[in-house]
Amino acid sequence: MMVPLDPSNKPTSQRRIAVGDTVVVYERHDAMRAVTVTADGVLQNRFGVFRHADWLGRHFGSKVFSSAGGGGKFGRKAGGGFVHLLAPTPELWTLVLSHRTQILYIADISLVVAYLELVPGCVVLESGTGSGSLTTSLARAVAPQGRVYTFDFHDQRAASARVDFEKNGLSSLITVAVRDIQGEGFPDEHSGAADAVFLDLPQPWLAIPSAGTTLRQDGVLCSFSPCIEQVQRACEAMRSCFTDIRTFEVLLRTYDVHEGALKSATVNEAANVGSLPEKKRKFRSAGEAFDSTQTSVMARPCSTARGHTGYLTFARRSVHGSQNVATESCSTS
Repeated sequence: MMVPLDPSNKPTSQRRIAVGDTVVVYERHDAMRAVTVTADGVLQNRFGVFRHADWLGRHFGSKVFSSAGGGGKFGRKAGGGFVHLLAPTPELWTLVLSHRTQILYIADISLVVAYLELVPGCVVLESGTGSGSLTTSLARAVAPQGRVYTFDFHDQRAASARVDFEKNGLSSLITVAVRDIQGEGFPDEHSGAADAVFLDLPQPWLAIPSAGTTLRQDGVLCSFSPCIEQVQRACEAMRSCFTDIRTFEVLLRTYDVHEGALKSATVNEAANVGSLPEKKRKFRSAGEAFDSTQTSVMARPCSTARGHTGYLTFARRSVHGSQNVATESCSTS
């Protein structure tokens, strides 16, 4: 279970792996996959052959070796290759899920959860569901008493997302429905009941009036759009019944940190840089090399950093004195 619903239950990371669990197999930082554990299952990758039976009873986070060559259970080195068995979290799930659509990643998701002001017990409406990347993080933020209602106009996408949520133990937190929110709006049953609304639609301005009637007073709306022209039209639609309208673009810069050997230098070369500090100054003859075996931890920007993903526009539901007046303002915009 990705999110513990009962405070008396241990988090997934503290349990032992059992048949039916979803495990994130970590090969390296850029190579992970989700695997459902079975009694006779086998995983084969470039590091060797891994039998699911060898995983049973281990703690999440364990390092397991390939079974090629025999043995390999409970930490005994066998084939030489190894992987780590990680507990599924919303962050890891975002990296290993099946991409049915373009998804939001951690940088954008973290800002969405923070600016929607989500706490346990909140009610959130989302359109569209897509691959369910954001939905899992929304569910964890509102657990255990809250609820996420997510809508997608595509039948198969909605069905596939529902299966994923059931597999991750999130069915009690997430309700998936098929509905064209741009054309039909949110269901009337949610009118004035939502604490937050998230829109990931090609024409979000068509759904903003419905989002306004669905949100409680002082609730927060977020719209994700890849193009600035979409943002402009969405902001124009928000002006009638929303305030505090703000747009962000999150650009995450990651660094590669590794240990490496320092370049050797002669005394003459070092003199060109500057003299050594007084306490560390040593007399060396001309041409004598410094110790080239010294290592140091180095950091540099990754050459494959993710660039533009989209724009996040947030707005707060205006308070016009009464719910009826505010609802009328949004519905007639």
